[in-house]
Amino acid sequence: MTSTIVILIILGIIIIYIIIIYNKLVKLKNNRENSFSDIDVQLKMRADLIPQLLESIKGYMNHEKETLQKVTEARTSFLNSNTVDEKVQSGNMLEGTLKSLFAVSESYPDLKANQNFLQMQNEMSNIENKLASSRRYFNSSTKELNTYVEIFPSNIIAPIFGFNKKEYFEIDNREELEKAPKISFN
Repeated sequence: MTSTIVILIILGIIIIYIIIIYNKLVKLKNNRENSFSDIDVQLKMRADLIPQLLESIKGYMNHEKETLQKVTEARTSFLNSNTVDEKVQSGNMLEGTLKSLFAVSESYPDLKANQNFLQMQNEMSNIENKLASSRRYFNSSTKELNTYVEIFPSNIIAPIFGFNKKEYFEIDNREELEKAPKISFN
């Protein structure tokens, strides 16, 4: 009789411990998803600003249609993204094309003096700063989740309930982003 009670107590403790680990995993997963929503808002604001930016630039940059087209394609790709991974990838692509666009705009003194363009460029810079901050928070949330998924004993319980390591929000093709864009007037 007492051995049955001891076994029931041990099973009860194990079940409670599994519930505690499961709840912590859910909390960490939700925290990561919530932190991505901050990034999503900033990426959407950036995507919404792009058409205005392109309109103000078009008149000055008749020779840079390829650059403008790449920005438009990257924006469309972002707007059509559904998953976190798709948004991360298309957000990186959009960031790269915008850097090229601003680098090319340096060749147009009249454009650089245009008030609308300067205001949008400042707004874009503010959005990029907020994105950087949101990325840091997202990556911190991802690190916390990944650590808990990997440590013992939660590493035994996490896969049972479908929790696994998640990807960080990292910039793809960093070398490509750091290259100066090719500017041609053909």
